Amino acid sequence: MNEDLICILGPTASGKTRYAVGMALETGGEIISADSRQIYRGMDIGTGKDLSEYTVNGISVPYHLIDIAEPGTKYNIFEYQRDFKKAYQDIVSRGKKPILCGGSGLYIESVTRGYELAEVPPNPKLREELEQLTMEELTERLSSLKRLHNKTDLDSKKRVIRALEIAEYEAENLVYTEKPLQLNTRYIGISVSREERIARIDRRLRERLESGMVEEVEGLIKGGVSPEDLIYYGLEYKYVTMYVTGQLSYEEMESGLATAIHQFAKRQMTWFRGMERRGIKIEWITI
Repeated sequence: MNEDLICILGPTASGKTRYAVGMALETGGEIISADSRQIYRGMDIGTGKDLSEYTVNGISVPYHLIDIAEPGTKYNIFEYQRDFKKAYQDIVSRGKKPILCGGSGLYIESVTRGYELAEVPPNPKLREELEQLTMEELTERLSSLKRLHNKTDLDSKKRVIRALEIAEYEAENLVYTEKPLQLNTRYIGISVSREERIARIDRRLRERLESGMVEEVEGLIKGGVSPEDLIYYGLEYKYVTMYVTGQLSYEEMESGLATAIHQFAKRQMTWFRGMERRGIKIEWITI
């Protein structure tokens, strides 16, 4: 396959980064991250950046879209699509092979499926109003503003509210739309059994806690990032922040976080299966 881009995807703790690094070393490629939280500086242990994995036997593989935003900010999918395009074009201009690697299905599809995304600022007042509506009322309101051809808009209440926010903004404003690249992409999925995935997640969580994840969160708060902003990022940052601020005991934090990560991995796999239903061919491999 004469692909423009290789995409390595898989659930959390599947080993996809290590696999992508190996492929990059073989092909002279460079990695573009598709992780929605590794973009933030200083959020290292909780996001599992594991930057040491990008160096093997003294040879370092260049990576992109990691550590590009300040913690406490809310980087969005439009910005990711824009920054991916720049990174991709830079890699290709130097004759290197771009390898997209990550577990954020939305980020992956936004850059490989040709989604045209509008740069629309958040509207807190509208969001507060929409939160009071039921899913059915939100869907009806959205359908009155646009054709519902993108079914991912309806995956959750949060997504419908954001879709409404965009649709209502576009109805009243001239909106800049990022024109996506049209890429021939080869998708390789890292398959892990449910039992092995659970074991890896539990083991990795213990390692992260022992490596200073609590101290990392404390440092971010001392550095000026609000607990509310850290909770917004979810998973590790939500539960550890709730522990640091006295809302959870250590045991409640650890058990609740483990459950949340298992549920997150399951949702990732559900998204990837959805990609296949939408016509994307994923080559599943076990490593």
